[in-house]
Formats: sequence, structure tokens, C-alpha cells
Amino acid sequence: MELFANKREKGVLDMVDLLVFKQGKVVKIGNLVFSVVFNVLGNICFSRDMVKLDDERGTSEMKGHIWKFMECGTTPILADFFPIFDGIDIQGQKKKAKKCLDNLFKVWEGIIKKRREEQHCNESDVKKHGDFLDLMLANGFSDDQINYMLLEIFPAGTGTLTSTIEWAMAELLRNKEVLNKLYSELKKVINSNPIQESTIFQLPYLNACIKEVLRLHPPIAFLPHYASETCQVMHYTIPKDSLVFVNLWAIGHDPKIWDDPFSFKPERFLNSNLDFKGQDFEFLPFGAGRRMCPGLPFATKQVHLILACLVYHFEWSLPNDGDPLMLDMNEKYAVPLQREKPLLLVPTRK
Repeated sequence: MELFANKREKGVLDMVDLLVFKQGKVVKIGNLVFSVVFNVLGNICFSRDMVKLDDERGTSEMKGHIWKFMECGTTPILADFFPIFDGIDIQGQKKKAKKCLDNLFKVWEGIIKKRREEQHCNESDVKKHGDFLDLMLANGFSDDQINYMLLEIFPAGTGTLTSTIEWAMAELLRNKEVLNKLYSELKKVINSNPIQESTIFQLPYLNACIKEVLRLHPPIAFLPHYASETCQVMHYTIPKDSLVFVNLWAIGHDPKIWDDPFSFKPERFLNSNLDFKGQDFEFLPFGAGRRMCPGLPFATKQVHLILACLVYHFEWSLPNDGDPLMLDMNEKYAVPLQREKPLLLVPTRK
């Protein structure tokens, strides 16, 4: 993870450069963050950008493929409730899922093919990229294994981060006092130096803001688990092979756990040992145990870095000088948990 810090930082610097060019224009924050994260993952996996940051059409198309795949993978089907229908595609979900898979595999199949062809050259002529694809090929992964490994990386990495940053910017815009306090912390610590990962984790208020966003808007609202054996949970008998959903959204909004749970108050995490590493069951945005999100280290680094740059380098406003307090904060249930309406903002360089 540390070896690719420069790639994550470069991706964010490219975002800042684009936003300088976009000053005074309406920016769809979700699409911008998606393209940044998609390119960072592209450089980690393939040593190349996957989309152009200023290509709104290409970004929207790629984001659409990712979102459709995640929707197909999380939409309940009849067999989930009536196992007798397992193997029968009554709702056509399997057909839709295959189409989604094919669209995503096409994104990188040409890159994999070209890299394999390079391997057939003399060993001394083979260019070593030092990326994740090189590692998989060196370990003898088949194309199918590579495809499904990348399928774990790209949708999960882009979807949850995009959603979290979009919610964070909306909450900060609606809470000016919090935004000003966060900017003051950034200005004091960074002090005109380049924003680096080694710096942002020295920012307790930034960390508290991100935790509060994850509490209010967990990327995964319902965390699914299968019961591998029949067991007892709080006097309930859970039969073997049952699908159990942990309602993370409800936990994060429970008034028995959180004071004023629907308000955005990062201060609740200051001087608190609560963390999202799966040890505190009142706060589990990434899950817990052996099945918790494996992308947590990447996600936390990338979210901190992107949000710090957006707040430190730019002033933000709504189009037509709209009132942030009137901003639509309705949620659309999906994976990840999304805003019902995309967040549109106008940047101005500080």
C-alpha cells in the first residue's frame, strides 16, 4: 500500500489542476471523484490512467457500468427467499449480471492481452511495470482469475469512495462552522506545503469529519452475512445457510447509542477511541471480523487525501448561489448508499 502513495497523490494533484481550470463552472462532484479514484486504481493495477478527468461522457459511461454491476450483485432475487427457485432465472437477473460482467471485462481485457504478449518476448526485453497486473501474471493467474480479482477491486474501490466524498461535501456545505474549522486545521498543519498522506493523518478534525460522514451515511447500509452453522444470537435461532443482514444505517442512527443522531457533529469523535477497524460494534462502516472490507487501508488513505485537497484549495458554492440549507439530502438505497440527486457544486480557488 505504501509503495503506491505517489500514485494516489498524483491522482489528487491532477484533480486540483482540473478544478483550477473549472473555476466558476458547475462540477458534478460524484463523477469527478469517481474518475480520480478509477485512475488511481488503474495506475496501481495497470500503470495507466483509465479515463480522462475532463471527459464527462466517458466517465459517466464507465461509472454506469460499475453502478449497474453493483446493482445486479446486490438486488434480491426470488431464490434468496425461496431456495426452490435456485437455478431458475425468473427475473432475468443472471442475464443482466452477465452483460454487466462482459462490459467490465472489456475495460481491461486489451491491457491484459497486450501484457501477455510482452511476456512472450525475450526475458531481457520484457518491460517490468511493477504493478498489480505484473504480480498476478508472475504468479500464473489465468485470465478468469485476473478478471474476477479486478472485479473485486474496481467496483468496491470506486463506488464507496465516490459516495463518501459526495456525502462529505454536502454535509460540510450545510455546516459552515464545521467547514471553517476543518479549513483552519488544514491551513495550520499544511502551511502551504504539498498535501501528502503522511500529513493528513496528523489532522484529528479531518479524521473526525470523515468518521461522522461514515456514521450518518455508511457506504453499505445493510451488511449481509451467511450463517455457516446453526447458532444462537440474542435468544434467536439462526438456521444454517441463513442470510442475515446487519443494519449498519440503523446502528449509526440509534438514539440509544448516539446523542442527536441525525445531526452532523464531528466533535463527537474528538477525544474518542471509536474507530472503524471493526472493534467497536456501534460503528462498523467497513464491517468487522474476517469478512470485513479488505479495502479499508486504501479507502481511508484516499478519502482523507481527496477531501483535504477539496477543502484546502477551493471555496465551494451551489449553482446560482443556492442556499446550502435547502440542499436535498434524500438517500437512494443502493450499494453504495447514494444521494438521490447528484451533488453539483461550483469551485473557486482560494
